[in-house]
Amino acid sequence: MRTIQMTLDEELIEEVDKIVKELETTRSAFTRVALRKAINNIHVSRLEKKHRRGYEIHPVNKGEFSVWEEEQDWGD
Repeated sequence: MRTIQMTLDEELIEEVDKIVKELETTRSAFTRVALRKAINNIHVSRLEKKHRRGYEIHPVNKGEFSVWEEEQDWGD
């Protein structure tokens, strides 16, 4: 691991300190988790945009998935 220096708003630091105390963790551990979640959210957002563009370019055709309708089981 590397040590880095960050500049944060005082209000943000106070909020983080309250949470890390409650969770019995450290600022560093909390920040690592938060950054990993933020990176994952960005990856998911990018994939959603990619899929959206794909469906805009190649929209679903009428009846394209109807072959699977009999396979559906809604647990009636």
